[in-house]
Amino acid sequence: MKRGGIVQSHWQVTLVTCLTLGVPVLYTILLLMSPPDSDFTMTTLFVVAWLAIAILHIFFISHTRRTDMLRLARNEKNAELQHDRMMTIVNNLADAIIVTDRNGIVQINNAASLVLLDTNVSVVGKSIDEVADLSVGDSHEPFKLKSELKRAHGVVSRDDIDLLLSDEHLHLSVIFSPIRSTDSASTKDHSEGYIIIMRDITRAKSLEEERDEFISVVSHELRTPITIAEGSLSNLQLMLDRGVSSPDALHSGVTMAHDQVVFLASMINDLSTLSRAERGVADDTTEIAIEPFIHDLFNQYQPEAIKKSLQLNLDIDPSLGSVMASELYLHELLQNFVTNSLKYTKEGSVTICVKKRGENLDFSVRDTGIGISKADQKHLFEKFFRSEDYRTRETGGTGLGLYVAAKLSRKLHTQITIESHLNHGSTFGFSLPRK
Repeated sequence: MKRGGIVQSHWQVTLVTCLTLGVPVLYTILLLMSPPDSDFTMTTLFVVAWLAIAILHIFFISHTRRTDMLRLARNEKNAELQHDRMMTIVNNLADAIIVTDRNGIVQINNAASLVLLDTNVSVVGKSIDEVADLSVGDSHEPFKLKSELKRAHGVVSRDDIDLLLSDEHLHLSVIFSPIRSTDSASTKDHSEGYIIIMRDITRAKSLEEERDEFISVVSHELRTPITIAEGSLSNLQLMLDRGVSSPDALHSGVTMAHDQVVFLASMINDLSTLSRAERGVADDTTEIAIEPFIHDLFNQYQPEAIKKSLQLNLDIDPSLGSVMASELYLHELLQNFVTNSLKYTKEGSVTICVKKRGENLDFSVRDTGIGISKADQKHLFEKFFRSEDYRTRETGGTGLGLYVAAKLSRKLHTQITIESHLNHGSTFGFSLPRK
Protein backbone atom coordinates (compact mmCIF):
# COMPACT_ATOMS: atom_id res chain seq x y z
CA MET A 1 0.00 0.00 0.00
CA LYS A 2 2.75 2.43 0.93
CA ARG A 3 4.70 1.64 -2.19
CA GLY A 4 1.57 2.15 -4.36
CA GLY A 5 0.96 5.57 -2.77
CA ILE A 6 4.47 6.69 -3.58
CA VAL A 7 4.12 5.54 -7.21
CA GLN A 8 0.77 7.36 -7.52
CA SER A 9 2.30 10.61 -6.20
CA HIS A 10 5.17 10.33 -8.64
CA TRP A 11 2.73 9.88 -11.56
CA GLN A 12 0.85 13.01 -10.48
CA VAL A 13 4.06 15.04 -10.39
CA THR A 14 5.09 13.65 -13.77
CA LEU A 15 1.71 14.60 -15.26
CA VAL A 16 1.85 18.15 -13.93
CA THR A 17 5.46 18.50 -15.12
CA CYS A 18 4.44 17.40 -18.62
CA LEU A 19 1.66 19.98 -18.62
CA THR A 20 4.00 22.72 -17.40
CA LEU A 21 6.51 21.97 -20.12
CA GLY A 22 3.84 21.29 -22.75
CA VAL A 23 1.96 24.60 -22.42
CA PRO A 24 4.74 26.74 -24.01
CA VAL A 25 5.00 24.27 -26.86
CA LEU A 26 1.24 24.34 -27.33
CA TYR A 27 1.23 28.13 -27.17
CA THR A 28 3.90 28.40 -29.87
CA ILE A 29 1.90 26.13 -32.16
CA LEU A 30 -1.32 28.11 -31.60
CA LEU A 31 0.50 31.39 -32.08
CA LEU A 32 1.82 30.32 -35.46
CA MET A 33 -1.64 29.19 -36.53
CA SER A 34 -3.52 32.31 -35.24
CA PRO A 35 -3.99 35.73 -36.92
CA PRO A 36 -1.58 38.52 -35.91
CA ASP A 37 -4.25 40.57 -34.08
CA SER A 38 -4.85 37.77 -31.60
CA ASP A 39 -1.30 37.85 -30.13
CA PHE A 40 -2.29 39.73 -26.99
CA THR A 41 -5.18 37.46 -26.20
CA MET A 42 -3.13 34.31 -26.78
CA THR A 43 -0.26 35.66 -24.69
CA THR A 44 -2.59 36.50 -21.83
CA LEU A 45 -4.18 33.07 -21.92
CA PHE A 46 -0.79 31.46 -22.08
CA VAL A 47 0.55 33.36 -19.06
CA VAL A 48 -2.55 32.63 -16.97
CA ALA A 49 -2.56 28.94 -17.92
CA TRP A 50 1.16 28.57 -17.40
CA LEU A 51 1.05 30.27 -13.99
CA ALA A 52 -1.84 28.06 -12.91
CA ILE A 53 -0.06 24.93 -14.00
CA ALA A 54 3.23 26.08 -12.45
CA ILE A 55 1.49 26.73 -9.10
CA LEU A 56 -0.20 23.34 -9.34
CA HIS A 57 3.16 21.81 -10.15
CA ILE A 58 4.79 23.43 -7.11
CA PHE A 59 1.89 22.33 -4.90
CA PHE A 60 2.11 18.72 -6.08
CA ILE A 61 5.89 18.62 -5.68
CA SER A 62 5.63 20.07 -2.15
CA HIS A 63 2.82 17.68 -1.23
CA THR A 64 4.67 14.70 -2.66
CA ARG A 65 7.88 15.56 -0.83
CA ARG A 66 6.04 16.03 2.45
CA THR A 67 4.20 12.72 1.98
CA ASP A 68 7.42 10.90 1.09
CA MET A 69 9.24 12.41 4.06
CA LEU A 70 6.44 11.31 6.40
CA ARG A 71 6.53 7.81 4.93
CA LEU A 72 10.33 7.76 5.18
CA ALA A 73 10.17 8.86 8.83
CA ARG A 74 7.63 6.13 9.58
CA ASN A 75 9.76 3.55 7.79
CA GLU A 76 12.87 4.64 9.70
CA LYS A 77 10.96 4.48 12.96
CA ASN A 78 9.67 0.99 12.13
CA ALA A 79 13.15 -0.13 11.10
CA GLU A 80 14.58 1.25 14.36
CA LEU A 81 11.84 -0.51 16.31
CA GLN A 82 12.53 -3.81 14.54
CA HIS A 83 16.27 -3.38 15.15
CA ASP A 84 15.67 -2.73 18.86
CA ARG A 85 13.44 -5.79 19.08
CA MET A 86 16.02 -7.93 17.33
CA MET A 87 18.83 -6.69 19.60
CA THR A 88 16.68 -7.30 22.68
CA ILE A 89 16.17 -10.90 21.59
CA VAL A 90 19.85 -11.36 20.69
CA ASN A 91 21.05 -9.85 23.97
CA ASN A 92 18.85 -12.22 25.94
CA LEU A 93 20.28 -15.30 24.25
CA ALA A 94 22.62 -17.40 26.39
CA ASP A 95 24.92 -18.09 23.45
CA ALA A 96 27.49 -15.54 22.30
CA ILE A 97 26.43 -13.96 18.98
CA ILE A 98 28.93 -11.99 16.87
CA VAL A 99 28.31 -10.54 13.41
CA THR A 100 31.24 -9.42 11.27
CA ASP A 101 31.57 -7.80 7.87
CA ARG A 102 33.12 -9.64 4.94
CA ASN A 103 36.61 -8.72 6.25
CA GLY A 104 36.03 -10.25 9.69
CA ILE A 105 35.53 -6.92 11.49
CA VAL A 106 32.97 -7.12 14.30
CA GLN A 107 29.81 -5.14 13.52
CA ILE A 108 27.33 -6.45 16.09
CA ASN A 109 27.68 -8.50 19.28
CA ASN A 110 25.39 -9.40 22.16
CA ALA A 111 25.88 -9.24 25.93
CA ALA A 112 26.64 -12.97 26.21
CA SER A 113 29.65 -12.54 23.92
CA LEU A 114 31.19 -10.01 26.32
CA VAL A 115 30.60 -12.40 29.21
CA LEU A 116 32.21 -15.27 27.30
CA LEU A 117 35.18 -13.12 26.27
CA ASP A 118 35.44 -11.81 29.85
CA THR A 119 35.51 -8.15 28.87
CA ASN A 120 33.38 -5.05 29.37
CA VAL A 121 35.06 -3.13 26.54
CA SER A 122 33.25 -2.83 23.21
CA VAL A 123 34.57 -5.19 20.55
CA VAL A 124 32.81 -3.47 17.64
CA GLY A 125 35.27 -2.40 14.95
CA LYS A 126 37.90 -4.96 15.97
CA SER A 127 39.04 -8.00 14.01
CA ILE A 128 37.50 -11.26 15.20
CA ASP A 129 40.99 -12.76 15.63
CA GLU A 130 41.93 -9.84 17.88
CA VAL A 131 38.78 -10.33 19.95
CA ALA A 132 38.99 -14.13 20.43
CA ASP A 133 42.28 -16.00 21.03
CA LEU A 134 41.27 -19.43 19.75
CA SER A 135 43.13 -22.70 19.41
CA VAL A 136 42.35 -26.24 18.29
CA GLY A 137 41.76 -28.94 20.91
CA ASP A 138 44.58 -30.57 22.84
CA SER A 139 47.19 -29.52 20.28
CA HIS A 140 46.46 -25.83 21.03
CA GLU A 141 47.41 -24.87 17.48
CA PRO A 142 46.19 -21.31 16.70
CA PHE A 143 42.74 -21.22 15.10
CA LYS A 144 42.39 -18.12 12.90
CA LEU A 145 38.66 -17.61 12.67
CA LYS A 146 38.95 -14.80 10.10
CA SER A 147 40.49 -17.07 7.47
CA GLU A 148 38.06 -19.87 8.35
CA LEU A 149 35.14 -17.49 7.78
CA LYS A 150 36.35 -16.65 4.30
CA ARG A 151 36.61 -20.33 3.42
CA ALA A 152 33.09 -21.08 4.63
CA HIS A 153 30.44 -21.56 1.93
CA GLY A 154 27.74 -22.73 4.32
CA VAL A 155 27.13 -23.48 7.99
CA VAL A 156 30.27 -24.78 9.73
CA SER A 157 30.12 -26.35 13.21
CA ARG A 158 33.16 -27.09 15.40
CA ASP A 159 33.26 -28.39 18.98
CA ASP A 160 37.03 -28.82 19.26
CA ILE A 161 37.89 -25.14 19.74
CA ASP A 162 39.45 -23.70 22.89
CA LEU A 163 39.33 -20.07 24.04
CA LEU A 164 42.34 -18.85 26.02
CA LEU A 165 41.37 -16.54 28.90
CA SER A 166 43.92 -15.60 31.57
CA ASP A 167 45.83 -18.87 31.20
CA GLU A 168 42.57 -20.83 31.32
CA HIS A 169 41.26 -22.84 28.38
CA LEU A 170 37.51 -22.90 27.79
CA HIS A 171 36.07 -25.55 25.48
CA LEU A 172 33.81 -23.94 22.89
CA SER A 173 31.20 -25.02 20.41
CA VAL A 174 31.59 -22.63 17.46
CA ILE A 175 29.07 -22.32 14.60
CA PHE A 176 29.62 -19.81 11.79
CA SER A 177 28.03 -19.08 8.45
CA PRO A 178 28.15 -16.47 5.66
CA ILE A 179 25.36 -13.88 5.51
CA ARG A 180 24.05 -13.43 1.97
CA SER A 181 21.46 -10.96 0.70
CA THR A 182 18.50 -12.26 -1.26
CA ASP A 183 19.60 -10.46 -4.45
CA SER A 184 23.23 -11.58 -4.20
CA ALA A 185 24.71 -12.34 -7.61
CA SER A 186 26.15 -15.62 -6.36
CA THR A 187 25.06 -17.59 -3.34
CA LYS A 188 28.45 -19.29 -3.19
CA ASP A 189 31.15 -16.71 -3.71
CA HIS A 190 29.69 -13.49 -2.27
CA SER A 191 28.64 -12.69 1.30
CA GLU A 192 27.66 -9.52 3.11
CA GLY A 193 29.41 -10.74 6.27
CA TYR A 194 29.39 -13.61 8.74
CA ILE A 195 27.47 -14.66 11.83
CA ILE A 196 29.28 -16.55 14.61
CA ILE A 197 27.64 -18.40 17.50
CA MET A 198 29.82 -19.51 20.42
CA ARG A 199 28.87 -21.63 23.43
CA ASP A 200 30.95 -22.58 26.46
CA ILE A 201 30.85 -26.39 26.68
CA THR A 202 33.66 -26.74 29.23
CA ARG A 203 31.41 -28.22 31.91
CA ALA A 204 29.64 -30.52 29.45
CA LYS A 205 33.00 -31.69 28.09
CA SER A 206 34.32 -32.25 31.60
CA LEU A 207 31.21 -34.21 32.59
CA GLU A 208 31.46 -36.30 29.44
CA GLU A 209 35.11 -37.09 30.10
CA GLU A 210 34.36 -37.83 33.76
CA ARG A 211 31.49 -40.11 32.77
CA ASP A 212 33.67 -42.03 30.30
CA GLU A 213 36.43 -42.39 32.91
CA PHE A 214 33.89 -43.45 35.55
CA ILE A 215 32.40 -46.12 33.29
CA SER A 216 35.88 -47.39 32.44
CA VAL A 217 36.93 -47.61 36.10
CA VAL A 218 33.63 -49.18 37.21
CA SER A 219 33.97 -51.82 34.48
CA HIS A 220 37.47 -52.59 35.68
CA GLU A 221 36.45 -52.71 39.35
CA LEU A 222 33.48 -54.97 38.62
CA ARG A 223 35.54 -57.33 36.51
CA THR A 224 37.86 -58.31 39.40
CA PRO A 225 35.25 -59.61 41.92
CA ILE A 226 33.24 -61.25 39.14
CA THR A 227 36.35 -63.07 37.92
CA ILE A 228 37.24 -64.20 41.47
CA ALA A 229 33.69 -65.35 42.21
CA GLU A 230 33.44 -67.16 38.88
CA GLY A 231 36.81 -68.84 39.47
CA SER A 232 35.83 -69.97 42.98
CA LEU A 233 32.53 -71.40 41.79
CA SER A 234 34.26 -73.15 38.85
CA ASN A 235 36.73 -74.77 41.27
CA LEU A 236 33.85 -75.89 43.48
CA GLN A 237 32.06 -77.37 40.47
CA LEU A 238 35.25 -79.17 39.40
CA MET A 239 35.78 -80.59 42.88
CA LEU A 240 32.20 -81.82 43.01
CA ASP A 241 32.51 -83.37 39.55
CA ARG A 242 35.68 -85.22 40.65
CA GLY A 243 34.16 -86.32 43.92
CA VAL A 244 36.49 -84.22 46.07
CA SER A 245 34.64 -83.73 49.34
CA SER A 246 37.16 -81.88 51.49
CA PRO A 247 35.01 -79.70 53.79
CA ASP A 248 37.80 -77.13 54.20
CA ALA A 249 38.27 -76.73 50.44
CA LEU A 250 34.53 -76.49 49.83
CA HIS A 251 34.09 -74.02 52.67
CA SER A 252 37.00 -71.89 51.44
CA GLY A 253 35.62 -71.76 47.91
CA VAL A 254 32.09 -70.89 49.03
CA THR A 255 33.39 -68.23 51.42
CA MET A 256 35.51 -66.59 48.72
CA ALA A 257 32.62 -66.54 46.25
CA HIS A 258 30.26 -65.19 48.93
CA ASP A 259 32.69 -62.41 49.89
CA GLN A 260 32.96 -61.30 46.28
CA VAL A 261 29.18 -61.29 45.86
CA VAL A 262 28.88 -59.16 49.03
CA PHE A 263 31.54 -56.85 47.61
CA LEU A 264 29.57 -56.53 44.36
CA ALA A 265 26.37 -55.84 46.28
CA SER A 266 28.16 -53.11 48.24
CA MET A 267 29.48 -51.50 45.06
CA ILE A 268 26.08 -51.66 43.38
CA ASN A 269 24.51 -50.08 46.48
CA ASP A 270 27.10 -47.26 46.36
CA LEU A 271 26.48 -46.75 42.65
CA SER A 272 22.72 -46.73 43.23
CA THR A 273 23.06 -44.12 45.97
CA LEU A 274 25.32 -42.02 43.76
CA SER A 275 22.85 -42.28 40.87
CA ARG A 276 19.94 -41.19 43.06
CA ALA A 277 21.93 -38.23 44.33
CA GLU A 278 23.01 -37.19 40.82
CA ARG A 279 19.41 -37.40 39.53
CA GLY A 280 18.04 -35.59 42.57
CA VAL A 281 15.57 -38.40 43.31
CA ALA A 282 15.47 -37.57 47.04
CA ASP A 283 16.17 -33.84 46.96
CA ASP A 284 12.89 -32.98 48.70
CA THR A 285 13.48 -31.93 52.30
CA THR A 286 11.42 -32.95 55.32
CA GLU A 287 11.54 -32.07 59.00
CA ILE A 288 13.60 -34.77 60.73
CA ALA A 289 13.41 -35.24 64.50
CA ILE A 290 17.05 -35.96 65.29
CA GLU A 291 16.85 -37.95 68.54
CA PRO A 292 14.68 -40.83 67.22
CA PHE A 293 16.59 -40.69 63.92
CA ILE A 294 19.96 -41.19 65.67
CA HIS A 295 18.58 -43.90 67.97
CA ASP A 296 17.30 -45.82 64.93
CA LEU A 297 20.77 -45.58 63.35
CA PHE A 298 22.36 -46.79 66.61
CA ASN A 299 20.00 -49.78 66.87
CA GLN A 300 20.66 -50.65 63.21
CA TYR A 301 24.43 -51.06 63.73
CA GLN A 302 24.57 -52.28 67.33
CA PRO A 303 24.43 -55.99 66.33
CA GLU A 304 27.34 -55.53 63.86
CA ALA A 305 29.42 -53.80 66.55
CA ILE A 306 28.73 -56.62 69.03
CA LYS A 307 29.67 -59.17 66.38
CA LYS A 308 33.06 -57.44 65.99
CA SER A 309 33.49 -57.09 69.80
CA LEU A 310 33.36 -53.28 69.51
CA GLN A 311 31.59 -50.81 71.73
CA LEU A 312 29.05 -48.67 69.84
CA ASN A 313 28.31 -45.51 71.85
CA LEU A 314 25.94 -42.56 71.65
CA ASP A 315 27.00 -39.08 72.71
CA ILE A 316 24.15 -36.65 72.07
CA ASP A 317 22.93 -33.44 73.71
CA PRO A 318 19.43 -33.26 75.14
CA SER A 319 16.61 -31.53 73.26
CA LEU A 320 18.29 -31.66 69.86
CA GLY A 321 15.14 -30.63 68.00
CA SER A 322 14.99 -31.19 64.25
CA VAL A 323 16.58 -30.29 60.92
CA MET A 324 15.16 -29.69 57.45
CA ALA A 325 16.93 -32.10 55.08
CA SER A 326 16.52 -35.11 52.84
CA GLU A 327 16.10 -38.03 55.23
CA LEU A 328 17.57 -40.47 52.70
CA TYR A 329 20.71 -38.37 52.13
CA LEU A 330 21.25 -37.75 55.84
CA HIS A 331 20.83 -41.45 56.67
CA GLU A 332 23.14 -42.55 53.84
CA LEU A 333 25.82 -40.05 54.90
CA LEU A 334 25.85 -41.05 58.57
CA GLN A 335 25.55 -44.73 57.63
CA ASN A 336 28.66 -44.36 55.47
CA PHE A 337 30.63 -42.93 58.40
CA VAL A 338 29.46 -45.66 60.81
CA THR A 339 30.19 -48.55 58.42
CA ASN A 340 33.66 -47.14 57.67
CA SER A 341 34.43 -46.81 61.38
CA LEU A 342 33.26 -50.35 62.12
CA LYS A 343 35.28 -51.66 59.17
CA TYR A 344 38.58 -49.99 60.10
CA THR A 345 38.40 -50.38 63.89
CA LYS A 346 39.92 -53.62 65.18
CA GLU A 347 39.34 -52.91 68.85
CA GLY A 348 37.91 -50.18 71.02
CA SER A 349 34.81 -48.19 70.19
CA VAL A 350 32.79 -46.25 67.64
CA THR A 351 30.84 -43.24 68.92
CA ILE A 352 27.97 -41.44 67.20
CA CYS A 353 27.86 -37.80 68.36
CA VAL A 354 25.34 -34.99 67.87
CA LYS A 355 26.05 -31.68 69.60
CA LYS A 356 24.34 -28.30 69.61
CA ARG A 357 26.47 -25.37 68.50
CA GLY A 358 24.59 -22.11 68.25
CA GLU A 359 21.96 -22.46 65.55
CA ASN A 360 23.58 -25.62 64.17
CA LEU A 361 23.81 -29.29 65.02
CA ASP A 362 27.23 -30.89 64.68
CA PHE A 363 27.08 -34.55 63.58
CA SER A 364 30.16 -36.75 63.87
CA VAL A 365 31.29 -40.37 64.06
CA ARG A 366 34.44 -41.00 66.12
CA ASP A 367 36.40 -44.26 66.25
CA THR A 368 39.57 -45.73 67.74
CA GLY A 369 40.59 -47.36 64.48
CA ILE A 370 43.73 -47.42 62.35
CA GLY A 371 43.51 -43.74 61.37
CA ILE A 372 44.40 -42.08 58.07
CA SER A 373 47.73 -40.58 57.05
CA LYS A 374 47.96 -36.92 56.04
CA ALA A 375 48.91 -37.95 52.50
CA ASP A 376 45.84 -40.18 52.13
CA GLN A 377 43.48 -37.56 53.58
CA LYS A 378 43.99 -35.42 50.47
CA HIS A 379 42.57 -38.18 48.24
CA LEU A 380 39.86 -39.65 50.47
CA PHE A 381 36.95 -38.28 48.45
CA GLU A 382 38.25 -39.35 45.05
CA LYS A 383 36.31 -42.16 43.41
CA PHE A 384 37.82 -45.64 43.80
CA PHE A 385 40.65 -44.32 45.98
CA ARG A 386 42.21 -47.05 48.11
CA SER A 387 44.96 -46.29 50.61
CA GLU A 388 48.30 -48.07 50.22
CA ASP A 389 48.15 -48.91 53.95
CA TYR A 390 48.17 -52.73 54.09
CA ARG A 391 45.61 -52.67 56.92
CA THR A 392 43.19 -50.81 54.65
CA ARG A 393 43.87 -53.23 51.81
CA GLU A 394 43.08 -56.17 54.09
CA THR A 395 39.55 -54.92 54.75
CA GLY A 396 38.50 -54.73 51.10
CA GLY A 397 36.03 -52.11 49.94
CA THR A 398 34.87 -50.44 46.76
CA GLY A 399 36.67 -47.11 47.18
CA LEU A 400 33.36 -45.40 46.44
CA GLY A 401 32.00 -44.83 49.94
CA LEU A 402 33.57 -41.47 50.74
CA TYR A 403 33.18 -40.30 47.14
CA VAL A 404 29.44 -40.91 47.53
CA ALA A 405 29.56 -39.23 50.96
CA ALA A 406 31.08 -36.09 49.43
CA LYS A 407 28.28 -35.99 46.82
CA LEU A 408 25.63 -36.39 49.54
CA SER A 409 27.17 -33.65 51.68
CA ARG A 410 26.92 -31.23 48.75
CA LYS A 411 23.28 -32.22 48.32
CA LEU A 412 22.77 -31.38 52.01
CA HIS A 413 24.61 -28.05 51.54
CA THR A 414 27.28 -28.93 54.05
CA GLN A 415 30.95 -29.95 54.08
CA ILE A 416 32.62 -32.98 55.60
CA THR A 417 35.38 -32.39 58.16
CA ILE A 418 38.11 -34.93 59.01
CA GLU A 419 40.32 -35.32 62.06
CA SER A 420 42.57 -38.36 61.92
CA HIS A 421 45.97 -39.59 63.01
CA LEU A 422 47.58 -42.92 62.20
CA ASN A 423 46.87 -45.52 64.92
CA HIS A 424 44.80 -43.00 66.89
CA GLY A 425 41.44 -43.19 65.16
CA SER A 426 39.39 -40.84 62.99
CA THR A 427 36.48 -38.45 63.31
CA PHE A 428 34.24 -37.58 60.36
CA GLY A 429 31.67 -34.83 60.82
CA PHE A 430 29.46 -32.14 59.31
CA SER A 431 26.97 -29.48 60.45
CA LEU A 432 23.33 -28.72 59.61
CA PRO A 433 21.18 -25.75 60.68
CA ARG A 434 18.77 -26.56 63.50
CA LYS A 435 15.09 -25.88 62.91
